[in-house]
Amino acid sequence: MELLKKWSENYIEAGCDEVGRGCLCGPVVAAAVILDENFEQNLVNDSKKLSFKTRMDLDSYIKDNVKSFAIAELPPTFIDEHNILNASIHAMHRALDKLVIRPEFILVDGNKFHPYNFIPHQCVIKGDSKFLSIAAASILAKNYRDKLMIDLHEEHPEYGWNTNFGYATKKHQEALIKHGITKHHRQSFRLKYD
Repeated sequence: MELLKKWSENYIEAGCDEVGRGCLCGPVVAAAVILDENFEQNLVNDSKKLSFKTRMDLDSYIKDNVKSFAIAELPPTFIDEHNILNASIHAMHRALDKLVIRPEFILVDGNKFHPYNFIPHQCVIKGDSKFLSIAAASILAKNYRDKLMIDLHEEHPEYGWNTNFGYATKKHQEALIKHGITKHHRQSFRLKYD
């Protein structure tokens, strides 16, 4: 099914999504995207439905063919202090802050968002599989975070972050039991390794 380009024809819309909410370590990353009217579908879809290679191939296409995009991250310390939901929403706000064009309407993936600068917004459950701007944001956020976790893997190869990207896989949990946590782990996320 082809994704929708707009919620309404009357506004400059920004699509927002985040990645890394369910991870045990690493930042939460959000992206905001304002599409160009001529933006083509070109395989853009919910990032979870795309292979790593396809997502990476789409990265430059999205960045080169949208009116504006921005990416923001918040570290585990912020997540631990404010909880993951608030950190995710704050990361989206930070991404919106960085857009060079001010949106008039915000489309948000999911069902929770805090008002942002008096700009109307709409939460859309599974929005990354319904709206092109949210799908593009999901791809940029996921690619950014995956690259970051691959780089962090060089620092701590025992946790397998180059393949699990910080999620609670068996290998990651076994490494936590054996080696304990790093400064990149979220202290507020508790598993059997405690």
